[in-house]
Amino acid sequence: MILYNITMSIEPAIEREFLRWMKDEHMPAVMATGLPIQKNVLKLLTEVDNGGITYTFQYWFRAMEDFVTYQSLHQAALQQDVADRYTGKYVSFRTLLEEA
Repeated sequence: MILYNITMSIEPAIEREFLRWMKDEHMPAVMATGLPIQKNVLKLLTEVDNGGITYTFQYWFRAMEDFVTYQSLHQAALQQDVADRYTGKYVSFRTLLEEA
């Protein structure tokens, strides 16, 4: 199994609205691609002092081929949706992990 993890630090002033939008709109759009098989949202409890509130948005894929298909067909447009809506209000990084 492959875990695609997106870590995002959000400005506190928009945290609630951002989290609602991610859970109600963005994550369902990712799942609607039919490629991830599971999703999670986790809030970091060991915050670094970066002025934001940090969440991880996690998507599980059965195989690397499924992730590559997601990446080539859907990822750019879905990332752009977030950027268009929240430009300058978050920082993020992505990690790709394989279940051992």
